[in-house]
Amino acid sequence: MASKAAPSCRLVFCLLISAAVLRPGLGLYTVSSTYGDTIIMPCRLDVPQNLMFGKWKYEKPDGSPVFIAFRSSTKKSVQYDDVPEYKDRLSLSENYTLSISNARISDEKRFVCMLVTEDNVFEAPTIVKVFKQPSKPEIVSKAPFLETEQLKKLGDCISKDSYPEGNITWYRSGRVLQPLEGVVDIVIKKEMDPVTQLYTMTSSLEYKTTKADIQMPFTCSVTYYGPSGQKTVYSEQAVFDIYYPTEQVTIQVLPPRSAIKEGDNITLKCLGNGNPPPEEFFFYLPGQPEGIRSSNTYTLTDVRRNATGDYRCSLTDKKSMIASTSITVHYLDLSLNPSGEVTKQIGDALPVSCTISASRNATVVWMKDNTRLKSSPSFSSLQYQDAGNYVCETALQEVEGLKKRESLTLIVEGKPQIRMTKIIDPRGLSKTVICHVEGFPKPAIQWTITGSGSVINQTEESPYINGKYYSKIIISPEENVTLTCTAENQLERTVNSLNVSANENREKVNDQAKLIVGIVVGLLLAALVAGVVYWLYMKKSKTASKHVNKDLGNLEENKKLEENNHKTEA
Repeated sequence: MASKAAPSCRLVFCLLISAAVLRPGLGLYTVSSTYGDTIIMPCRLDVPQNLMFGKWKYEKPDGSPVFIAFRSSTKKSVQYDDVPEYKDRLSLSENYTLSISNARISDEKRFVCMLVTEDNVFEAPTIVKVFKQPSKPEIVSKAPFLETEQLKKLGDCISKDSYPEGNITWYRSGRVLQPLEGVVDIVIKKEMDPVTQLYTMTSSLEYKTTKADIQMPFTCSVTYYGPSGQKTVYSEQAVFDIYYPTEQVTIQVLPPRSAIKEGDNITLKCLGNGNPPPEEFFFYLPGQPEGIRSSNTYTLTDVRRNATGDYRCSLTDKKSMIASTSITVHYLDLSLNPSGEVTKQIGDALPVSCTISASRNATVVWMKDNTRLKSSPSFSSLQYQDAGNYVCETALQEVEGLKKRESLTLIVEGKPQIRMTKIIDPRGLSKTVICHVEGFPKPAIQWTITGSGSVINQTEESPYINGKYYSKIIISPEENVTLTCTAENQLERTVNSLNVSANENREKVNDQAKLIVGIVVGLLLAALVAGVVYWLYMKKSKTASKHVNKDLGNLEENKKLEENNHKTEA
């Protein structure tokens, strides 16, 4: 409602101080601004034609006014009151819109725009709201680990510099954590900076964890209000190491292998499924009731067959929690009798045995001079071909690297034995005499000729195989001669002779000539006999032909006589 104004300006100023008249129908108006931005407040009054000046003020909590800006409509001048908190921050436009730069929380007030004429004062209030988005929430003071079945502080969720204060919420794997006695305990604290009037929100979480929380992410969020409404900001995820007691113990044999053999090094490793895993254990060896305290590993070097047995390990503070494993140390023994180098005489008997002792069935292979034998050797009467290098080899196929072998080098010795033969050239020109020799070591052969005759070919020797070889000589004797073959080795010297006749060839040739003449005469006599037989056969054939013709003529005559007799009777 308008009041009557005095003519003088002094009266007008008195009216400004003492009265505030609201324009009918005009309600409260709110301007929302972001902290640090510029607050813009329109006057929201129609400028009257007889306007003298415009003025802005704000109201203290006790309702008293504080004038901050003045603008004359006639002089077009702007004046700002000496208010420290708004120094160099105000701007009043020609349409009486007030701008406040660098918005602060303290700017949240009730501001009033006043337009003054000579006879009236018009006012329009504006409520200023300032908002400040909080910093991204962060989980700090995080627990290095959580222990199952213990209520323990997980961490603090902190969100700084917000206005108004925000609300903090905790999440486990995306689901809201609600306070629950003995399981979830949340304590919220807020602090306001006396200078900036911004809030710092802190939420502390105590949590009783379980093994289900392993690798589960925890997060927190802050929900706040801004110029455009409610918003939520989330923290980064935090994953905690969950400590829990050992519930089971296991034992391993390292390095992993399908089988263990004598001479191997093995390591026993004991593990507990707790977190953190136990660092010390008791190891129990076969036949030893007392445990050996050790870290989680215990090594046995160069194991023998007597190391076969059950191995156990347990917790040092809970011996009833125990694990066991069975270890078999595989072994393989081989005994060859006889072995090494053995020398025997031809015809001797030699029993050979290869005895195997092993942790499981083993394969046995016999080799002679790198050639596999079908069966084990047995010598009831040694021959030269039995000599050689024998190897008995055995292995456990299931155990890599477990092989044994022994060798026997058999030498069969014998005195020289001689057998002589001769071959006569059919043409009667020469004779070949062969000296067959058996013996070991290899006998040396020497020829001696008694009588005259030319040697057509020097001695020729065959390869020495299985204690046998021969030497031959070709001669053309002019008279009866004697050839002597001498064979000698380290055991004995043996001599044998063969007589060769100079006429032996001629007699043989004469005998052959007589045989040829006899064969020719026999063939001629056979041909003569065959001719006589053929002549007699031809003669007999002609006589038989005549008789046949005669018989055929008599038959025709009888037939004619018979026909004539029939005619007469008719």
